[in-house]
Amino acid sequence: MKIKAAVLHEMGLDRPYTNSQPLTIEEVDLQSPQQGEVLVKIKAAGLCHSDLSVIDGNRPRQMPMVLGHEASGEVVELGLGVQDLAVGDHIVFSFLPICGHCMPCMTGRPALCENGLASNSKGELLGGGVRFHSVQQQQPFHHHCGVSGFAEYTVVSRQSVVKIDRTLPFEIAALFGCAVMTGVGAVINTAKLSLGESVLITGMGGIGFAALLGALAGGAGKIIVADVNKDKLDKALELGAHAVVDTSQPDAVEQVKDLTGGGVQIGLEFAGVVAALEFTYNATARGGKTVTAGLPHPSKMMQLSPTKLVADERTLQGSYIGSCVPARDIPAYISLYQAGRLPVDKLLTHKLKLDEVNEGFERLAKGEAIRQIIYM
Repeated sequence: MKIKAAVLHEMGLDRPYTNSQPLTIEEVDLQSPQQGEVLVKIKAAGLCHSDLSVIDGNRPRQMPMVLGHEASGEVVELGLGVQDLAVGDHIVFSFLPICGHCMPCMTGRPALCENGLASNSKGELLGGGVRFHSVQQQQPFHHHCGVSGFAEYTVVSRQSVVKIDRTLPFEIAALFGCAVMTGVGAVINTAKLSLGESVLITGMGGIGFAALLGALAGGAGKIIVADVNKDKLDKALELGAHAVVDTSQPDAVEQVKDLTGGGVQIGLEFAGVVAALEFTYNATARGGKTVTAGLPHPSKMMQLSPTKLVADERTLQGSYIGSCVPARDIPAYISLYQAGRLPVDKLLTHKLKLDEVNEGFERLAKGEAIRQIIYM
């Protein structure tokens, strides 16, 4: 079938993206779903910094690629062997397909799924190969994180979708595929927040704000938010943060320590900047945990004192997809939203059409948006 999709042919084009137009809206050939796959009509897709990291070249991927990894939609066709979904089901995508039989999956750590990582790195589906091709030359277009949500329709592995409650609006549902899963999961699953613990959240994009809501829902004590953007700091206070810190200030670490009597018990970093991770680590108390889900360029390195790590019994840990089990956690987080305890709808700042995607990414690069949703 022929569809419209946003295709990235080259990474690292100059900003502003409103001029360079890194994503082009093209007519694309989409093959039918194969064994173990589903055809989904995309209903809503979010613009995330992980997409932006591919556009600007900080997270190199196979080109050309149909971008987008945070999305929701409706099942319209089932491939052979898919028996636990039905046409008309509403779904949220998981940007890491969980194979279920590699060693990490079998030992309870599906966020480290080896087969899912391998297929995502190749820009292919979990079952192998691509389903997008250019109309004229039949050039293959790679899949982004097994999803490719910036398209009218997509074909994905069954392991890339989670069935959800049909009453949930698609624009809200899309948020659970990345921002909520990653941010809330980092707080609950990776950091394992205990009731009353103090928390620092650095880097207030969609994931950082989702982590703030997750920390509130999880019963954190004092929650401090850090960023350089005053509007985002004000928004954090509006959503329930107890204090904010401007990380551009030379005494920012001391401010956090003064607010907490020596540093926070849990530090979370989502800025994707090494300096932000170093700040968060230094603002975490002795015996505390520092968790990062940020993704700076692979060449960037942080400085770390092993003596301080040992003597303070600190923990520095990465978090991918919020250490989640998507089929378990996405419905659980949706239930929290429906109960009024995780108001992620407050993160939506802009509604876009597919052909406005470059304007949306320029806005995101400027730090002028939290979560923008494309409506199909």
